[in-house]
Amino acid sequence: MRKEWMEPVIEVQEFVANEYVAACESGMVYKFTCDAPRGWLYYYPEGDGTINGNYTGSGRAVFIGSYHPCEAKHEASVTSDFYDGFVDYDYDGQQDPNEGVIVWRGPKNNNGHATTKLDMNSWTTAKS
Repeated sequence: MRKEWMEPVIEVQEFVANEYVAACESGMVYKFTCDAPRGWLYYYPEGDGTINGNYTGSGRAVFIGSYHPCEAKHEASVTSDFYDGFVDYDYDGQQDPNEGVIVWRGPKNNNGHATTKLDMNSWTTAKS
């Protein structure tokens, strides 16, 4: 019995991004409590690559205003802007040890909420 020879064929599939993978953070929220002690609230809008309440960049802190904790359990999109910041407990205008916080400016970026829970990976997340 004689076999028929076929020319080898290479098939190439084009990669098409899966919407589910591309939008995996869509609708996810962080849950955190606005719990930092009262004082003057500052944040660093330029960031230093990590958000952990310990700013190591060269930008200047921006004064938000007089802060008092609302103690609310906020839900903020995981794609929201969070910032390193500090609550100036001793009112000297600079970040001192143990004053670091993570700042969320609110849904319209015009507020000041701060938490002393500096490890965002430990925050509760949920689907909104």
